Amino acid sequence: MAEWGERLAGVRGVLLDISGVLYDGDAGGGTPISGSVEAVARLKRSHLKVRFCTNESQKSRGKLVGRLRQLGFDICEEEVTAPAPAACQILKEQGLRPHLLIHDEVRSEFDQIDTSNPNCVVIGDAGEAFSYQNMNKAFQVLMELEKPVLISLGRGRYYKETSGLMLDVGGYMKALEYACGIKAEVVGKPSPEFFKSALRAIGVEAPQAR
Repeated sequence: MAEWGERLAGVRGVLLDISGVLYDGDAGGGTPISGSVEAVARLKRSHLKVRFCTNESQKSRGKLVGRLRQLGFDICEEEVTAPAPAACQILKEQGLRPHLLIHDEVRSEFDQIDTSNPNCVVIGDAGEAFSYQNMNKAFQVLMELEKPVLISLGRGRYYKETSGLMLDVGGYMKALEYACGIKAEVVGKPSPEFFKSALRAIGVEAPQAR
């Protein structure tokens, strides 16, 4: 106990991953990892500030939080840092109009974004929408641009569901990078700016967080 007390000395905040840390997803909605509901509750009763960070790009924040609450977690949408809202902020700031290669369940996050006459591509974990036709359309959009911009909602290789390991967005992102000779801007883990935005949200400096 003393050792843990020393490790937590000066710590003011905690960043928690969600998928594979709090719960394992599946077609039925997922199941909590043993002890995770209680651990989150204990953290929230402590003096520590808590922020949830996720690369989830198959669900909107609202749907993700709704499912987590059904599983027993004490969590609200405003406590979650996710790549889709962060990408929307970038699109607005840079005047970008995306061609979206994303999962239908996350499209609502982009409702206020102009997608006419695209001048960039946003790619997320599109699941079954990762067909040849859809990948080729994203490729064509990028190749037609004088200065192609590819924004990826994460660059994970794979993730775990109760049914097994699932291929993530990173492989598809790399395919477009290679085909178009460009470098994607990653919005989400492991981008340092993603974690910095989560820390800013809870008013904690990096040395004060775990």
